[in-house]
Amino acid sequence: MADWMVYAIGFIAQILFSSRMVVQWVISEKNKKVLTPRLFWQLSLLASFLLFVYGWLRDDFAIMLGQAITYFIYIRNIQLQGEWTKLPRAFRVFLWVFPVIIIVYGYNNNAYDLRQFFNNENIPIWLILLGSIAQLIFTFRFVYQWIYSEKKKTSSLPFGFWLLSLIGASLILTYAIFRKDPVLFAGHSLGMIVYLRNLFILKNEEHEVVEK
Repeated sequence: MADWMVYAIGFIAQILFSSRMVVQWVISEKNKKVLTPRLFWQLSLLASFLLFVYGWLRDDFAIMLGQAITYFIYIRNIQLQGEWTKLPRAFRVFLWVFPVIIIVYGYNNNAYDLRQFFNNENIPIWLILLGSIAQLIFTFRFVYQWIYSEKKKTSSLPFGFWLLSLIGASLILTYAIFRKDPVLFAGHSLGMIVYLRNLFILKNEEHEVVEK
């Protein structure tokens, strides 16, 4: 596949990721508290799949690692918001199995070699480790959010989620600079602003509660 097509997929994914953050940010600003609209999770699900494909086409294990986990967490949050069953049954089944089918099909037809993800001559081992650690931290924010939401029985984005987002994004930006990856750099640069703003809004909420 031509490089421009690969980057186009990556940029579309990052535009969708950025769009979800902007939507969440605007709604939260209007309501003066951190909210999680259903569109946030719908855009997340679509963007996650596209970014996974981008990572696969770039032979970038760090990108694939993060998206492989969060994809299904996005589905779970849509379920917690009561929106999952509103989708057609056939479409729900498709969303569950399609990513797995792609991986199995590609592996069985030698479309990719798993060893290439760990022995990519274009990425030194220390950089793969940095990218993987950054993605693990960035991904863990949704694991944390998932556990928190399961306990509360409602989909929400707590303070810890935004703090992990900020730390993970900082590391991924560092990785993107060394990797010379414009897709990752563009996406996470905007995200940093939103993460900081949400932390600020949550802090203001806490102060208001204490004052009352």
